[in-house]
Amino acid sequence: MDARTEKARRLWEHRAGRHDLGGHCEHVAIRNTRELLCGGARGRTLDVAVGTGRNLRFYPPQVALTGLDPSPDMIERTREKAEELGRPITLVEGDAQRLSFDDRSFETVVCTLSLCTIPDQERALREMYRVLVPGGRLLMVDHIEYTRMPLLLRERRREHPRRLPREVAREVGFEVGHHDRLFFGMVERVVAHRPH
Repeated sequence: MDARTEKARRLWEHRAGRHDLGGHCEHVAIRNTRELLCGGARGRTLDVAVGTGRNLRFYPPQVALTGLDPSPDMIERTREKAEELGRPITLVEGDAQRLSFDDRSFETVVCTLSLCTIPDQERALREMYRVLVPGGRLLMVDHIEYTRMPLLLRERRREHPRRLPREVAREVGFEVGHHDRLFFGMVERVVAHRPH
């Protein structure tokens, strides 16, 4: 991992113990979005930045689920949650910017409220594209407050400035079928696919 990714990993390691404390207070629109996006997963599915497994209960039972996270503590919490739910899952510690999976390994990639924490969005989305089969789906929701003033000024000074996820997804080759906004435009949902 590069220095920025290692810094993000350490931050999430630190937060792992408290991450689910606010889960029961998660806004209904976010819970509904998790349910909507995860419910659309098909076949072999990769949950990028699985965190503590907040998405687990929303996946259809027939999905063959793999969860990726840079934090061993987050992975352990997901493992515990999966056992409680009786949900089979393969858990992998790793970097979304350098996925350790073969090309065309998954029918679906899900990324919920995590892309904004990955240092290089474009590299991560290129990797998500690479591991999807042609026709495979990208299901994503993310915070986008950094695309507005005054935060946009700070972003422009970064080595890899964050941008609207749907724009970056299009640039790396995805076809965006649907996108909309929640929370006064602060959160964006995206449904896209890798063309055939």
